[in-house]
Amino acid sequence: MKILLPVDGSAVSLKAVRTALAMKQQGLAAELVLANVQEPANLYEMMTAPDPEVLERVSQAAGIDTLASAEALLKSAGVDYEREVGGGDPAHTIVDIAERYRCDLIVMGARGTSALRSALLGSVSNEVLHSASVPVMIVKADEEVDSDDDTA
Repeated sequence: MKILLPVDGSAVSLKAVRTALAMKQQGLAAELVLANVQEPANLYEMMTAPDPEVLERVSQAAGIDTLASAEALLKSAGVDYEREVGGGDPAHTIVDIAERYRCDLIVMGARGTSALRSALLGSVSNEVLHSASVPVMIVKADEEVDSDDDTA
């Protein structure tokens, strides 16, 4: 089994990594793929750094930096993994990465936003859940994280 772990640097995305790691440590024969998706450059970024290669290098570096905490968890557990930093719309890029790596499961965090906010704005986890051709396990945030999100 191959599991995709989308990581955005949030506490709940790291909780999802810990959940997949626990499943593996309890005997699930699984390969892990860490992924981060960087959104496309905005107009200001394109104007201040018009060289696409510079923007790509900055995006890759930001993605690798975002994956650092998740990589540290897996390395400390002695677990091998693959990694990819993608660019574009987060939900669709996550689904594309899952297909490219032939993943059997996606384990990702959801920040626990209200139903109204999700209905109006949509959420990455909700979009992945409905777009992926493989099962998606949604790991919910702890209550402490939820209350932090509600005050933001």
